Amino acid sequence: MSERKSYKMNIAGCERALPLCPLNDELQIGAFVIFGDPELTTACSRALLDKAPEYDYLISAEAKGIPLVHEMARLAGNQKYFLARKAPKLYMTGVFEVKVRSITTDKQQTLYLDTADAELMRGKRILIVDDVISTGESLRAVEELVRQAGGICCGRMAILAEGEAADRDDLIYLEKLPLFDKDGKALN
Repeated sequence: MSERKSYKMNIAGCERALPLCPLNDELQIGAFVIFGDPELTTACSRALLDKAPEYDYLISAEAKGIPLVHEMARLAGNQKYFLARKAPKLYMTGVFEVKVRSITTDKQQTLYLDTADAELMRGKRILIVDDVISTGESLRAVEELVRQAGGICCGRMAILAEGEAADRDDLIYLEKLPLFDKDGKALN
């Protein structure tokens, strides 16, 4: 068995090697996971807050954005934040929903927002945060939930912008993450 290739990056002052994972026969991505890495999560949260526009609340999609949005809210004074959930929960008083197809999932998903959270969002500046933006589909779905709730999307932030997402002028991010060919060579 051959050793998995990786891509070394400095992200918010933290050196990490991202394992390369095939998307198909021709394309690979660098797997970026902040779960279980509090040093990286805190460093990235601080760096993003330094770049953040003024906002009232943060929101992220379940699940990889959870440690990031939680730490950003904690560092900003233990602020309330919202999650776009992958399934409705019993405690929800009602839901808004949006369909999404992400580059890292193999089928269409639905994101849900509690109507009680939507009430708090109405007329407020909502900052969307995520770990990685690739195609922007998850971002689009969360932004649609914010819009349905009557919130005002005041910014879009990510730790990494992957591939063409780094060319977006509406996205604030810390580092660019290239895509990789089947041999592990960076494409951009």
